[in-house]
Amino acid sequence: MKIGVIGLGSMGYGIAQSLLRSGHQVYGSDINTEAVKRLRAQGGSKADAIAAAHDLNAIVIVVLNAEQTEEVLFGKNDLVSRLTPGTVVVMCVTVAPDFARSAAQRCSALGIHFLDAPISGGSVKAAEGRLSVMASGTQDAFAAARPILDAMAETVFELGDGAGAGSAMKAVNQMLAGIHIAAMAEAISFAVTQGIEPATFLRVIPSCAGTSWMLENRAPHVAEGDYTPRSAIDIWPKDLGIVLDVARKSKFAAPVTAAALQQFIAAAGMGLGREDDAAVAKVYAHNAGIKLPGQTRNMSDSADRETGWRP
Repeated sequence: MKIGVIGLGSMGYGIAQSLLRSGHQVYGSDINTEAVKRLRAQGGSKADAIAAAHDLNAIVIVVLNAEQTEEVLFGKNDLVSRLTPGTVVVMCVTVAPDFARSAAQRCSALGIHFLDAPISGGSVKAAEGRLSVMASGTQDAFAAARPILDAMAETVFELGDGAGAGSAMKAVNQMLAGIHIAAMAEAISFAVTQGIEPATFLRVIPSCAGTSWMLENRAPHVAEGDYTPRSAIDIWPKDLGIVLDVARKSKFAAPVTAAALQQFIAAAGMGLGREDDAAVAKVYAHNAGIKLPGQTRNMSDSADRETGWRP
């Protein structure tokens, strides 16, 4: 298939790599020209995905949010109007279910299939073609997207015959993921206040009932003092904001989610937005006046240049 991948961040680039490995012709597009050049050097098409839209069989959207998706599909780029009827749009972005349903309806009006297909698994699994996909859409959309799903995913959950169900499930997943990261940060920082080294925390807790996938994945970043962004702090005010918007419309109280969101907002306000989301632990460290690995002074002191801290 000729497949355009719009958005070559850590997840989109991994998906593009998986599609290339499966023998597809992949066209990339991103405002980061270095990512586009890198994809082309690895075998991607020399043509830009948006410029080549008419020739494509499928588009995979892996941009940041609903606003960027709207701009790509229906706004300035107006990509949908340039696609050939029968092409499938696979939207992997975390958005509100209402947006997914609206996008599907507008695509359908032009004869374009639409699969609401948010993803989970992180950048490593994206590059390995081992993502989990929470997908919903018509049977025709699933059929058109099947080769793409086979290349990028280890598990595809088929959640219904209309867009919106996939995004609803992703909201549930992001609720848990955001809470678990904040809980990890709280627990590992609390451990430090009790004289427990992060390395000891990591030796013990993964074998105990209090563990979680997020704890086992993110706590090593704290223990190593390495906040290279695999998934950035800035993602969570957006994603947990979507969760709370959906909850509010459903008149559902989500107090634990709201508390986790406030910690990510605090981290972003401290200038940590582009660091790995495990850096939310620095909020707890600051409040407790403790040092985490890699820090040269207490968080309550002046700016810690080694960690990028801005109190």
